[in-house]
Amino acid sequence: MALTILTASTDPAAANFRLCNNTSSHVGVAIGYKDANGWTTEGWWNLPSHTCETLLEGDLVARYYYVYAVDYDRGGEWMGPAYMCTREREFTIHGITDCLAHGYDRSGFYEVDTGQQSTWTVQLTEANEQLPAKSPPANPVGAVPPVGAGTTPQAPPGPAR
Repeated sequence: MALTILTASTDPAAANFRLCNNTSSHVGVAIGYKDANGWTTEGWWNLPSHTCETLLEGDLVARYYYVYAVDYDRGGEWMGPAYMCTREREFTIHGITDCLAHGYDRSGFYEVDTGQQSTWTVQLTEANEQLPAKSPPANPVGAVPPVGAGTTPQAPPGPAR
């Protein structure tokens, strides 16, 4: 599995931050971002195999967004070195410091550089199922393999988001 980043349409009517789960697994996704009010993390969006979800609607207000995802069926996670607060149930958390002291979990998020585009789509794919880039050549495409594929993360309880 790998995290592949592709830009979506630049049509202003479709401006948003989307994530597509192009794996054969059910995945849980959390997102982090900084806006005028400071740092915020939100989750969980529970995406069945081969589906897409809009995580943030409207024009993107920041250049950098952060994604953390877990594979509920086969274990593993898409993660990175940007630590932010999460919890097991649906959440919106303001602030990214002292996660444990505030009763939250601390998870490593992967940075997504949108290049200040008004819309962006992240594609979660498996290494043997990677999709060809459908974006213009000037747009970046990168991959991050999941970590800990031998572990089985627990699906956050509660309704799908």
